[in-house]
Amino acid sequence: MRLNSSIYKSLFLVGPMGVGKTTVGKLLARELSLKFIDSDQEIEIRAGADISWIFDVEGEPGFRERETKVIDTLTQLPDVLVSTGGGCILSENNRAVLKSRGVVVFLDTSLDIQEVRTKKDQKRPLLRGVDRRAVLTEMKAFRDPLYHEVADIKVFVGESSSKRVVASIIDKLKVQNFIEDKE
Repeated sequence: MRLNSSIYKSLFLVGPMGVGKTTVGKLLARELSLKFIDSDQEIEIRAGADISWIFDVEGEPGFRERETKVIDTLTQLPDVLVSTGGGCILSENNRAVLKSRGVVVFLDTSLDIQEVRTKKDQKRPLLRGVDRRAVLTEMKAFRDPLYHEVADIKVFVGESSSKRVVASIIDKLKVQNFIEDKE
């Protein structure tokens, strides 16, 4: 099973923080014989520093500038599955390149699940020292329309296992002829 390569070269996962893009992405990439790349990890590798440090030193605008460069580079690669950061869709340029260069899968979840999954994580700069629920609620309200704008398919993650989410994504990709079975 693989992407319908005559049309689609790569797959991109978008969605809020804590939804499981990295975990699901690794499994899905294996199923579809794609190379997995996490855009946040790629930013850290290129910067030689973690995202928290980048936010502390350069602020969110500096991080977003780095993110846009990485998204532009990664989306040009063939046969990759790129797991994006939750805020990458804030950039109109990022939305355009994601939409035009591959299949975009929006992984969604509830605020309750997102809050639980991010509760103990101290590596998320936008959730440090704030009312997490309020910030996550505000982000969801602002970002959801942007995720929908770029998405070719949407999968609600909820409390499903990663394997079940991958199966659901594959089913939806098949229905829309984004992937083909090659036995």
